[in-house]
Amino acid sequence: MKRPLRHFNYLPTINIPMMLRLIGLLLLIESVFLLIPLGTALWYGEREWTSFLFTFLISAGCGASMAFLIHPRSLSMGKREGFLLTASVWIVFSLFGMLPFILLREGALSVSDAFFEAMSGFTTTGASTIRSIDYLPRGIIIWRATMQWIGGMGIILFTLAVIPMLNHSGGMQMFNAEVTGITHDKLRPRISQTAKSLWTIYIILTLILFCLLFAGPMGGFDAVCYAFSIMSTGGFATSDLGLELWSSDYIESVATVFMFIGGISFTLIYKAVYRDFQAVWANDVFRYYIAIIAGCYLLFLANNMIGGHAHDFKQATLDPLFQIVSMVSSTGFEAPDFHAWGVFPLAISLVLMYFGACAGSTSGGAKIDRLIYMLKNCRNEIERCIHPNNILTVRVNGKVIPHSIVSKVTAFLCLYMLIIVAGGIILTALGIPLIDAFFSSFTCISNTGLSAGITGYGSTFYIIPDAGKWLLALIMLIGRLELFTVLLLFTPTFWKK
Repeated sequence: MKRPLRHFNYLPTINIPMMLRLIGLLLLIESVFLLIPLGTALWYGEREWTSFLFTFLISAGCGASMAFLIHPRSLSMGKREGFLLTASVWIVFSLFGMLPFILLREGALSVSDAFFEAMSGFTTTGASTIRSIDYLPRGIIIWRATMQWIGGMGIILFTLAVIPMLNHSGGMQMFNAEVTGITHDKLRPRISQTAKSLWTIYIILTLILFCLLFAGPMGGFDAVCYAFSIMSTGGFATSDLGLELWSSDYIESVATVFMFIGGISFTLIYKAVYRDFQAVWANDVFRYYIAIIAGCYLLFLANNMIGGHAHDFKQATLDPLFQIVSMVSSTGFEAPDFHAWGVFPLAISLVLMYFGACAGSTSGGAKIDRLIYMLKNCRNEIERCIHPNNILTVRVNGKVIPHSIVSKVTAFLCLYMLIIVAGGIILTALGIPLIDAFFSSFTCISNTGLSAGITGYGSTFYIIPDAGKWLLALIMLIGRLELFTVLLLFTPTFWKK
């Protein structure tokens, strides 16, 4: 007797018109941000202003057509639309954001290089295919910084703040799909109010950082770019020398403080703004964050003292702290003479890159929150070997964490490693040396984008084959949206009714 055939009904009902309309609105937002590099190019009399004008017109035209000519029958959006829209928007932003790099009059990038650069910017990775920043026009430099600033807090989160109707149209699904972390708490009753609160804090901190940098030896243009880059923990620089161009202890100190702030959950920063300091210090993740930085500093200090690399007070205090905070926040700046410190600090830096800072921050990595869950769950499993009948729970911030969330964290960390391995293997198949291949995959998924002096490329990722650049761009996106949002789209379950 033959078994009846099982029919799988693919292509579930997805509100495509509503998604296209929202993408159109988002493109209009991106076109507004394009006015920043356009105005900069005009102010400095650069010929590239035409490239930004052309990109602005294309983005605004396509956005307006989709936003105002498409009239969906229903404004409702479910989980599928939330996940699909969130992943799609980051790709669409990168596709339009890459146009200025392609339209450069001198040193124009290929499509592969330009998309890699744009995705690296929006995901705040900071990896680059540009051989020398010193020869870039200022319009391009500030556009790179602007992309990182937009991506730092999140494209969808900005949209939720300015388009209140999304409170009733899958806003919570998109919020959960984009904001980093294991669980997501609303600060205010409405999701748009939460988004506005987070973006308000983000903007105010950026303005404070700009004023502090401008008060030092930096000029106005560099201060704006580095305020965008540091607050987003992105790491794009305005010159090949980076912050070393000024050789200023003041700038290094300010950068360290704000990279540290960028690694804190903005929910905790919100509570600190409203003087709920007890809730901040009582947070387990925040205390782990402090402890990890302090512990790594002691290890760095011991290494540099024994190796004779701490020749003065700054090299014994500020430089190690700057390097540690830069790595744990996934900013990717390097302290002076970091390569001379030996392989031990580099090994610690890799661990910091892997876990990153706090969930809900602008940093990349797997997040300290998941490290805590993993350590406590491992401790419980070890104890069960002796007392198998004991009921042991994972507690964080005084709350018992459900087993389903612990399982999700375990799956996340396993997938995180598998993506690094798979990316590294594919890159070796493209002719990239073993160490460089795995390090490139690792630095892209952690959204750190360490300068290529460590990877061995020489200065940038430009020698990676085009196929490898598209692969690394995908890995950056997967890392920024914390795996599940993107990987879900590749499963048959997502496309079944």
